[in-house]
Amino acid sequence: MHIFLNMIKEKIILGIDPGTSVMGYGLIKVIDNKPFLLAMGVLELNKYDSHYLRLQRIFERIISLIDEFFPDELAIESPFFGKNVQSMLKLGRAQGVAMAAALSRDIPIFEYAPLKIKMSITGNGQAAKEQVADMLQRYLKIPKENRLPQLDATDGLAAALCHFFQSNRPQTEAQYTSWKDFINKNSKKVKL
Repeated sequence: MHIFLNMIKEKIILGIDPGTSVMGYGLIKVIDNKPFLLAMGVLELNKYDSHYLRLQRIFERIISLIDEFFPDELAIESPFFGKNVQSMLKLGRAQGVAMAAALSRDIPIFEYAPLKIKMSITGNGQAAKEQVADMLQRYLKIPKENRLPQLDATDGLAAALCHFFQSNRPQTEAQYTSWKDFINKNSKKVKL
């Protein structure tokens, strides 16, 4: 007699868009290699005057999300280089606190540059936040009434979905940075 076990592969990914004014988050559940929206939201931090209190609230919220949803992995947007050093420092601290919360629960962390996230979701690394939100809405079949007005929530969700795409992508010998790069490396195969 043969016994067949129907093993469903499941994974939960928590995506974070770190910020010191607003932190966005999104969670997806992957069942049989298909992602579904679990939750998304924002943590409003403007009401706190103290930067340290904001960092504490970020840590507490990440811990509460972990304890509620039990994510297997955390995908977080890495800070981009800006002109304002003080803003970069504060953003880096927010990211570090979110990472520390995940590390305190032994959750692996994966960082993605904003350009990589946008490219993964829309195919355009320079896409606007609204374009990212629209693609997420279509791909994950999010009803319009469930879409939050703050695009930080969809940015957090985009980090989670980007990680799903990146971790499920088959590895090939050739790596491409853009469509132009693909065409250049495959000019004999591609007819224009």
